[in-house]
Amino acid sequence: MGAWRKLALGSVVVLAAGCTTPSASPGTPVGASAAASTATGCGSRIETGALPDWADAGFSGDARVPHVFGVRGEIVAVLFGHPLTVDRRDGVNNKILWVSRTGPTPADPALSADLVVTATLDGTDTRVTREVDGGPGPSIIDLPRAGCWHLDLRWSGRTDTMDLVYADGGAAPGAS
Repeated sequence: MGAWRKLALGSVVVLAAGCTTPSASPGTPVGASAAASTATGCGSRIETGALPDWADAGFSGDARVPHVFGVRGEIVAVLFGHPLTVDRRDGVNNKILWVSRTGPTPADPALSADLVVTATLDGTDTRVTREVDGGPGPSIIDLPRAGCWHLDLRWSGRTDTMDLVYADGGAAPGAS
């Protein structure tokens, strides 16, 4: 995982997304963010500020990279393949570095450490499951259709959720 965290970041194209699922800004308690959020569309807010201290190991400087917080604040998805895209034609992968927050509830060693991502396409019965071996860490998460995906995330007895928008492959010109 250390190699992924040391990747040099190029320029990033920011995909605008509204918020249906509240997400915490760095330094903002999850409850405060949830109370202040207003539903305006699909997708958890993509942050572009500095990563929080608990998620920036291996990054240099203020680590400004697109990322999405889980609703509960248990995990952050660092989006190296931003914007996330279905049927990519630009040679870039949908790279996501999952960083789990060390929480008051320790991981349960009796449960699988693998990160299980159950993704449901908004407004449909389309559901797929992806696994990240060994738990939160580097991954490539490809989903079958463009749209808003609700992700249920489970690892080591811990859970969180977030929404991610996947664009159509033809809709991502200039993605890095």
